[in-house]
Amino acid sequence: MNGPEQETPPAPRHGRAPGAWPLLGHLPYLATRPLSFLDSLPGHGDVVRVRMGPRTAHVVSHPALVRRVLTDRRSFDRSGVLYEKVRALLGNGLATCPNAEHRDQRRTLQPAFHHSLMDRYAAVMTAETQVLTARWRPGAVVDVTEEAFRLTTAVAVRTLFSAGITARAAEGLREALEVLLRGVYTRVVAPAVDRVPSPARRRYRRALARWRTGVAAIVAAYRAAGVDHGDALSLLLAVRDEHGRALSDTELGDQVATLVLAGAETTSSVLAWALRLLADHPEAAGRLHRELDAVLAGGPVTAADLPRLPYTADVVREVLRLYPPAWAITRTTTRETELAGLPLAPGSTVICCLYLLHRRRELFPDAARFDPDRWAAGEAPRDAWLPFGLGATKCVGDVFGTVEAGLALAAIASRWHLTPVSPRPPRPVPRIVLSPGPQPMRLAERVPGVRAAGVAPHRAGDRGAFTEL
Repeated sequence: MNGPEQETPPAPRHGRAPGAWPLLGHLPYLATRPLSFLDSLPGHGDVVRVRMGPRTAHVVSHPALVRRVLTDRRSFDRSGVLYEKVRALLGNGLATCPNAEHRDQRRTLQPAFHHSLMDRYAAVMTAETQVLTARWRPGAVVDVTEEAFRLTTAVAVRTLFSAGITARAAEGLREALEVLLRGVYTRVVAPAVDRVPSPARRRYRRALARWRTGVAAIVAAYRAAGVDHGDALSLLLAVRDEHGRALSDTELGDQVATLVLAGAETTSSVLAWALRLLADHPEAAGRLHRELDAVLAGGPVTAADLPRLPYTADVVREVLRLYPPAWAITRTTTRETELAGLPLAPGSTVICCLYLLHRRRELFPDAARFDPDRWAAGEAPRDAWLPFGLGATKCVGDVFGTVEAGLALAAIASRWHLTPVSPRPPRPVPRIVLSPGPQPMRLAERVPGVRAAGVAPHRAGDRGAFTEL
């Protein structure tokens, strides 16, 4: 619902990003300061041509054009050079397969995210958050980005493989995944990097081999046991297509990679950004603490508490607006078409930049400001809030991720104050998602009040914001 102060977005226009380097184009900016480069693009149009080495990409940020690209499956497909590079890591799973295969693959994975399983998953999320924070000590300094990734990877592994994986194997997968997720972004924007011998290339290839070997071993152990462990991998092993055929080991490995990415990298980014933004905005942090103290009364958070934590949900929403994990969704044109009057030939690369869409000033007043209250005030148009994509290819794990982010944020914020060691803003690390990069923060234990004064209902008649997510 649009607020009364919002303007109608102007007609879209196209342009070209300036400052391209010879041969490299805009790759140096995308590799070293991607967000500041993206922030400069709206001044040149709603569809901006960007050079990525010898290739040209068309960055789209106008709401109508983004919705068209993500829903017109006949004109825009999940194919091309960029997707080929991501498939080299994730395989041909739900997150990377072409449109023609997506519907069948989504049907395969959908049972793993059925609402009946969410309570079980939430219990794992809560338990792993307790395991993580049990190691924390007042006065210690932790890298919250690394800690968030450790937490969400542990949750992803436990919900996928509740049996048959040791703590050492789980840690090995986490370490390999971290190397791969950093390396795949470099390979997407600069494919030639794989042709240059370097320690980084060797490290990437070792991590890729370790990841594939580890996943294959887990799948083989599950097949050999033949036991339903009630987890996501057991569900996938039981899937049969219309001809009664089970998924092959390769297909299982591809879907496992998709689930781990959806359950780990995206949510860890949201949590890490939330902790930093709250540290930089004491008033919002105080509001969050008062809500948590009033609702939890010093006890641990559970999934049953989420409907009574609307401000917590709005903090997660606002983080997803400012730093959407799916910040750049790529498509390739399959036929002649146009965007904002710009003709596009078949095979053209189009990048829907949700980071820029969510920061359009005519859609979100004072768009660069972290303001969770904009959601309660009705100032945010939800039809332009697309952190998980849109249409048939929208992220299948959207509910899983938002519940996990809400539970983890509530558990940490109710017990800890986190203060950045450096006042300098985070420098995002180029990855598939918008990671804030290393964030050392000092821990201070807080004593939640059993009863906090001044906490008014966030919305009249609110049933709880997480019930919508």
